[in-house]
Amino acid sequence: MGRVAIWLVAGILLMAAADPDPTTETSHTVTSGETLGGIANRAEVPRVLIIEANGLKAPYALRTGQKLVIPRRRIHTVKDGETGFGIAMDYGVPWSAIATASGIDPKGPVKTGQKLTVPTMAKAIAVAGPTEPASDAPPPTASSAASEPAVLKNGPAPAFRWPIEGKVRRGFIAKVGDKAWHDGIDILADKGIAIRAAAAGKVIFAGDGPKEYGKTVILFHSGRWTTTYSYLDQITVKDGEDVRAGERIGLNGQTGLASQPQLHFEVRNDRVPLDPAKYLPRSPTRK
Repeated sequence: MGRVAIWLVAGILLMAAADPDPTTETSHTVTSGETLGGIANRAEVPRVLIIEANGLKAPYALRTGQKLVIPRRRIHTVKDGETGFGIAMDYGVPWSAIATASGIDPKGPVKTGQKLTVPTMAKAIAVAGPTEPASDAPPPTASSAASEPAVLKNGPAPAFRWPIEGKVRRGFIAKVGDKAWHDGIDILADKGIAIRAAAAGKVIFAGDGPKEYGKTVILFHSGRWTTTYSYLDQITVKDGEDVRAGERIGLNGQTGLASQPQLHFEVRNDRVPLDPAKYLPRSPTRK
């Protein structure tokens, strides 16, 4: 073989080595003429997972130079007592995306030992800016005054706002041994009053939670903070949706174990329940 031929073969081999393996790459830059279906086939990843991971909208047209996250799968084995509600909170990934990737009904229960596929999401949290509080949902009067937000290992808490106006019927009680505990606060308000996001975030759960929670929405915020809104009468957001601070996410209700219309509200960091009163602003004095 002549020198020119050797150089040509060497060049081809070097070019092939430089190209990423489509079956292992975790990001992909779209080239001219590529389609979503073609990328999915070469990556050996279901098209729907790429759509979910990148928040693509129909008709799913791609542009040259666009960067896509290719969601390589993580496997989660369901432990005794786990729920989709909690698994979504653990990973910061919408339960609907986990259910879709796993080929199961998002409204059905999970089973101990079941293996779930957890897709990689392009954006784990929303970055939308805050909005002005709506006129029908100013911060409530509450007996417990808030302290300055604490700084935990994942950074400071977002600037949370009250999700609804009303009297705090029951406060937070930390779990100590076998004594009764309460992972959040319960705020009394009329049925049908708008429940609003305490901070910008991504909806990682929207549906029927464990029986004691009733209709529930969970938002995932920066620094692995989450807020939970339960006892809802209606849910007005969808799993995987980005919401702004103050945006309506549901209507107050009396589902789950609620004995009267009220909101059960939780604040967690890395799934650890914290007293919401310590992370909410003081109620302003009304004129």
